[in-house]
Amino acid sequence: MSRVATTKNEQAAVDKYLLPREVRVATVRRHPAVLLGSSAQAVGGLLAAAVLSATVLRGQTVLETIVWVGWGLLMARLIWNVVNWAVDYFVITSDRILLTSGVFTRSVNMMPLSKVTDMSFHRSFAGRLLGYGEFVVESAGQDQALRTIDHIPYPEQLYLVVCGRIFKDAAAQEQAFEGQAEGADEEAAQAKAQAEYEAEAGYPTEEFEASANGQADYQAGSEEAYEPGEEYAMIEAPESADSSDEEDEL
Repeated sequence: MSRVATTKNEQAAVDKYLLPREVRVATVRRHPAVLLGSSAQAVGGLLAAAVLSATVLRGQTVLETIVWVGWGLLMARLIWNVVNWAVDYFVITSDRILLTSGVFTRSVNMMPLSKVTDMSFHRSFAGRLLGYGEFVVESAGQDQALRTIDHIPYPEQLYLVVCGRIFKDAAAQEQAFEGQAEGADEEAAQAKAQAEYEAEAGYPTEEFEASANGQADYQAGSEEAYEPGEEYAMIEAPESADSSDEEDEL
């Protein structure tokens, strides 16, 4: 399937861009077909320089030198592209998609998997023959640092890997939401069953308890309203004293 970086230098080149808890799922270089253009130019320049030197430009040292210098530039361009290809990686982690590039000036473009809304890959006729494709990533934001990734090897397998990571997070969120909804439904069902059981068993309900408490408060308030006060006690006290004096006289 996908080729994972095996050497320590390659692992260090990728792992230093990962977060502490981020896991590297797949790491691949871009398909060698990305070097076909510069390779064809270098080979074609070599053949053209050899033919011209042997035929038309034979004996013309200055023109031969110019032709071979031109071929040397094409070869230097090929070597530079090979060096860039060797240090460029397409990385799929547990949280992001990354594309690292550059030798002296390093660039890292990334896209969080949580922001990916759509992803597709295209394979041209040459891509189907040689085994590479192009990824197109869509996100909710308008400005995207990583949208098109060309010359990706094993496009079908890597596409399934990315989709598996995206839909795994979505499925986990959906399961968590369903679990919360099921928990709320169970609590409501238990409360309803408890209320029905108490109603059948004759336990006082909350409404009955509220009315009973209200009636008790009303009776307590009535007793306090009709309780004799200090003035009534003072009026009654002299009468009781007069009655005791009359009893003594008799």
